[in-house]
Amino acid sequence: MSEEKKVLVTGTSKGIGRAIALAVSEAGYTVTAHYNKGKEAAESLEKEILQKGGKIELIQFDVSNREECREKLDKWTEKNGAFWGVICNAGIIADDSFPGMSPEAWDMVLSTDLNSFYNVLHPLIMPICRKKQGRIITLSSVSGIMGNRGQVNYSAAKAGIIGATKALAVELASRSITVNCIAPGIIETDMIQDIPLDKVLPSIPIGRVGKPEEVAALAVFLLSESASYITRQIISVNGGMI
Repeated sequence: MSEEKKVLVTGTSKGIGRAIALAVSEAGYTVTAHYNKGKEAAESLEKEILQKGGKIELIQFDVSNREECREKLDKWTEKNGAFWGVICNAGIIADDSFPGMSPEAWDMVLSTDLNSFYNVLHPLIMPICRKKQGRIITLSSVSGIMGNRGQVNYSAAKAGIIGATKALAVELASRSITVNCIAPGIIETDMIQDIPLDKVLPSIPIGRVGKPEEVAALAVFLLSESASYITRQIISVNGGMI
């Protein structure tokens, strides 16, 4: 890669975000790895990427805090210019049946998983637009497409991400900025530790849980020049789950 291209990945402390950060670095991009509370895990990621000869810097903020996002990201772009790519991965779950769901569980998931779309991307959009090139990738979920028992809050947030991604893609297409969404299925991360896999696996034609690296591979492709004619797409990585 002749030109240094900087890519922000949110939620890199573990799981899919960590795998994406590693894969993006291995593909030759300079990674800005976001974390909120997982400082030790983020520093471990930084060490691993540096040992492999990659370029990385860490950035800390709460994606649900609009003012903090703007302050940290404005400061970053003033110093470094526009990102080539932004991968919005950070998210949480707070599962419960809807009748038993607390207001706090609803607000917390919507604030982190949906409002973060605005909080993270809004400060970064104009610098990217001025360059008239770039890649934006969001992470939704099979829950945002199909809905899922016990995840009314999470499903609502992830469905909202799909709608926001499609609309933003239309707005930015004329500036050669692509906006796409990855919708993972059941992926081997901490988020599935309470899922009864024996009941879920029959709904996955491939017959196994996915790996974070398989999601990361798609993210790297969508960042590439080869993906310049792909935008406004929701791409599932779910083993054929229906």
